Amino acid sequence: MLRFVFIDMPMQGIGIRSSRVFNRSSLFGPQQQQSIRFITSIKASSFKPSLTQVQPPHQIRMASTGKVTDWVKPGDTSGEFKRQVSSFRDWISRDPNAKYPAEAGRYHLYVSYACPWACRTLIARKLKGLEDIISYSVVHWHLGEGGWRFVSKDEDVPGDNVIPDPIKGHEGFTHLKDVYFESEKNYDGRYTVPVLFDKKTNRIVSNESSEILRMLGTEFDDMLDEKYKAIQLYPEDLQKQIEEVHEWQYGGINNGVYKSGFATTSEAYERNVVALFEALDRAEKHLSEQQGPYWFGDKISEVDIRLFVTIIRFDPVYVQHFKCNIRDIRSGYPALHKWMRNLYWSDPAFKDTTQFEHIKWHYTRSHTQINPFSITPVGPLPHILPLEEEVTAAQKK
Repeated sequence: MLRFVFIDMPMQGIGIRSSRVFNRSSLFGPQQQQSIRFITSIKASSFKPSLTQVQPPHQIRMASTGKVTDWVKPGDTSGEFKRQVSSFRDWISRDPNAKYPAEAGRYHLYVSYACPWACRTLIARKLKGLEDIISYSVVHWHLGEGGWRFVSKDEDVPGDNVIPDPIKGHEGFTHLKDVYFESEKNYDGRYTVPVLFDKKTNRIVSNESSEILRMLGTEFDDMLDEKYKAIQLYPEDLQKQIEEVHEWQYGGINNGVYKSGFATTSEAYERNVVALFEALDRAEKHLSEQQGPYWFGDKISEVDIRLFVTIIRFDPVYVQHFKCNIRDIRSGYPALHKWMRNLYWSDPAFKDTTQFEHIKWHYTRSHTQINPFSITPVGPLPHILPLEEEVTAAQKK
């Protein structure tokens, strides 16, 4: 594990590599058109939320259970962000006699392109060839006082399937919370994405991303072509190792960025950001010792999906917005950077489900306690480098 020391900060056990000044030309090279398009889209968007429209990450608390700005429970002097447990935990099964049997056309995914947890399920859906079996729709990128909302018919929002609620009988639904109340009229939890919805019973099957990912990876195999059936995201011979990796990556990295960014005390922030970068160091060491393009060498798995959705958002959002700025990925973690880019550029399941506009706009314009003026940083540009390019700081001499 790399060791380094903060300057003028009362912490030990983690440190900072030397930084370099970047040339403007290194930012606006072969990816200039991508950069210009994003800058133009920022200027074209006149959306400006009020200072009261601050929400917890990818979810909203009902008025009866506390303020929507309660990222940390009132009275909790620890300053720690604590993610709540998902409420709907049913299971789709390949057993035809199950409560929710695997059937083509029966289930629908509600997701947000901004949300890493939701994008886990989008990646699995595409990777496993389930596009004609499970439908999906995308909510608006902004998280307002009413929670995630559906776009109206006259709104033009970038990205595929950013549409009004497409489910029959939901014509009057304006927010994702309407789907929750349809399933449970007395629901008093959070309105989170992803949501796996059963169109036959009009009920939510699950809103737990890790379990939806597992279902999509295993329970529909009997109706898939061999090439998709062969993609085993949770193979029997790797299950023990996969669970061990999930254990430390979830707390240290996936949720670690949120525990850093939503901390309300310096002590909580410093404790969590140090743990985050120690976990990133651990991931870097592992990937630097692998021969293949995936976490387990030549075998893609759930680990690749679950880690990717956090790392792809790291430089564009988490570095500045969540103050996860000890290092960035592109200049501080060469193995992680290469692994992430290989997935993005080599497999449409990763690239096509990554929408940088939704990602950057959501965080910077929904979390106004962190970013009061809702200013979206232009950089880093490009949002992701080509496989063959490196920033100056990472180039080998």
